[in-house]
Amino acid sequence: MVVVRVYLGLAAKGHEIPARVLDKVRSVIETAFPVPPEVIRGGEWHGRGVSLFGWSNEPDDSRQPPLLTESGGRVLGLNGHLADPADANRLLGDPSAGDVGGCFSAWVARDGELSAATAINRVCPVFYAETPELHVVGSRALLVHLAAQQADRIDHDVLALQTMIRQGFFLSDETPYRGVTALRPSSRIDVRDGKRTITETPLPEAAGAPDTARRKRAAIGELADALLATVAPLRDLGEPVNLALTGGRDTRILAALLHAARVPFRVTTNGLDTHPDVILARQIATQLKVEHTVIAPQQTAERDAVLVEHPLSRAWETLRTCEGMTSAYETIVSYLPYSGKPTMSGQSGETLRAGSLNLLQTDLSDKALLRRINNTFYKDEKLFTTEANEHARALAKPWQARKNRLEALDHIYIWYKVGRWQASARAGSLRRGDPVRPFLDNRVVRAALALDQGWRLSEEVIYSLILRFAPELRDVPIEGKPWRFVEGMKPPRWWERTHVPPPHMPTTKTGGGWSWRTSPGPDLTDVLRQQVLGHLDALTTVVNPDEVRALFADPVVKKPATAWHLYTVSTLLTGTYPGKEPEGLERIPVSKP
Repeated sequence: MVVVRVYLGLAAKGHEIPARVLDKVRSVIETAFPVPPEVIRGGEWHGRGVSLFGWSNEPDDSRQPPLLTESGGRVLGLNGHLADPADANRLLGDPSAGDVGGCFSAWVARDGELSAATAINRVCPVFYAETPELHVVGSRALLVHLAAQQADRIDHDVLALQTMIRQGFFLSDETPYRGVTALRPSSRIDVRDGKRTITETPLPEAAGAPDTARRKRAAIGELADALLATVAPLRDLGEPVNLALTGGRDTRILAALLHAARVPFRVTTNGLDTHPDVILARQIATQLKVEHTVIAPQQTAERDAVLVEHPLSRAWETLRTCEGMTSAYETIVSYLPYSGKPTMSGQSGETLRAGSLNLLQTDLSDKALLRRINNTFYKDEKLFTTEANEHARALAKPWQARKNRLEALDHIYIWYKVGRWQASARAGSLRRGDPVRPFLDNRVVRAALALDQGWRLSEEVIYSLILRFAPELRDVPIEGKPWRFVEGMKPPRWWERTHVPPPHMPTTKTGGGWSWRTSPGPDLTDVLRQQVLGHLDALTTVVNPDEVRALFADPVVKKPATAWHLYTVSTLLTGTYPGKEPEGLERIPVSKP
């Protein structure tokens, strides 16, 4: 199961870690760990020139491995979960063991040595910083920053935040905190006797597309086996898994996976009864004979509008949880007391489909794919300063240089959309307990990346997995666009001549498919406008004030995601968090069309 833990390692460049640094670490954990202080428990290990701290909001150490595991003069801290708890012994010897199943990062300390490593998608992150006295390595960027700072203040890296405004997450190894860097996927940091080295392992290269039905079945079988292995331990939990189910592809394959693995589960869907997600999730639940619960959003008494949390409250909770590395445009799971009940959602399922960035592409020419890479890193150039655009172009260069554009986009998804956006956003659900994420499993990701990007992009792989796990879902419509191998692509060889193409349910812009996030209305727009325009001076390093004013010129902002990204960065830089939670803010009504 997933463990909700925070780790921080210190390694002195001299003989000892100053006592004032140890005291500071103990004092700032309540700021950096986004749970109530009274539920935090911790442990410490101290050796020659090295210290390792661990904290959790788990009620006890009944889950394995313990918060800190000592053996043979070494101590292990594990953030995340292992498919096989016995692999903790392997990580004690080598925290970067690439074939270990699970979703994790690991810290290992001994006299004079400190190591930490990320798995293939770094969704359990490792951050590091350096001071004249020591090296700091931890699982929370703000904690690393506070431990490394001489004074009790936060020093933001404003230029690095340009990518937050463009995309709502980081497209680099930077963080909002000056001097703090994220360790890359499949990488290991070692500090020995005060000297730091970083070792990176490249992501797997994809094989060519299988050219026969037999080879396709074999390749899909390996991925299917890896997926089944991630949920097999759930059979013995004694209670059903709660799956957040929508009408799309990724949660559907999880429903099929749990069905095939004979894991008891139930499903819940958020939305109005007229929304495609609710309609299709109900059909899936009926076919698989599982309990389905619909959770409707809060509405006005007349039911002509939804009531939206005030942006400042939303931003404070997002900054607190995601440390300024995910936009408040995204819905972050709010805090609830820790629970051992297993939950599951489809986040990061695009790994099986060659990445979400690729799914927007219909033109797969080299020119079009390069344009997609460029737009990913430096879109909306008019909105940004020359310095910010130069910084974005420098970040794009290594990816532009790759000859295989599909592979580049595939890896961009793993490095950044999973490794930065999902890594920070999932902190919300981790506070609650035990979210199970098959798409983030180390072995599943390796098996997926080893498959040809074009083949995965066709969606034949994921559709075949659904049919393999639950053929009952063959004729349940898919939400949104049709399956790619049906729309404009040659049907696969195994396709039955008499079979009707899988149906789909287009998402409408009004009615059931309406969302307050994409149609914010004038009242919500005005709240966003007042914060951003009222604090433009905090943003002028990265954005052009006149362009920002033009963005908010209409009564309803035309680019709501960008408006939310600007709002998030503005509240970060003007000190909303760390700070007290805003109180007395009323919800804002957003009218439905």
